[in-house]
Amino acid sequence: MTRKKSSGGDRSKPASKASARRVPMREFSRSLPMSLLRAREAVMRHFRPSLRDHGLTEQQWRILRALTSIDAIEVTELARVAFLLGPSLSRILRDLEARHLIERKVVKADQRRVVVSISARGLRLIEAVAPSSEAIYAAMTARYGARKLAKLQEMLRSLEGCLSQLRGGDEGDAEPGAS
Repeated sequence: MTRKKSSGGDRSKPASKASARRVPMREFSRSLPMSLLRAREAVMRHFRPSLRDHGLTEQQWRILRALTSIDAIEVTELARVAFLLGPSLSRILRDLEARHLIERKVVKADQRRVVVSISARGLRLIEAVAPSSEAIYAAMTARYGARKLAKLQEMLRSLEGCLSQLRGGDEGDAEPGAS
């Protein structure tokens, strides 16, 4: 790295265009969204191979997992709980339905509304992936510590609750991003 020599003899400042673009913000690598994305990536890199082995994307898995906890859900609510934007969700639901992993039904009282549920085949797929998923959780828990993991999840829930009370967030931006 080249160093810029100033008249005062300060050789600690690099001579680069980046130093000229300083903005009054914390370092990019220390931003909360980036820290959360790095942590998410560290977690998901362990799950992706298993999901791939079962022909699933992360988003498809997220939808199927959400559907295992309820009988049926409206598409708009599923988008909210699975943190997916409508257009992405529509495409994913189409793919899952073509594979007979989910079932979609139009609400008779309002033809504009659609509810989604997991199919028997979808449940069998969840049951096939579950042992691998739980083994990954067990390895992570052993490595990180059960108490620390529980505390981390508690802290993340608390952060989410606290931040949900702030104004100015874009409620419609459901898919992960970073600042």
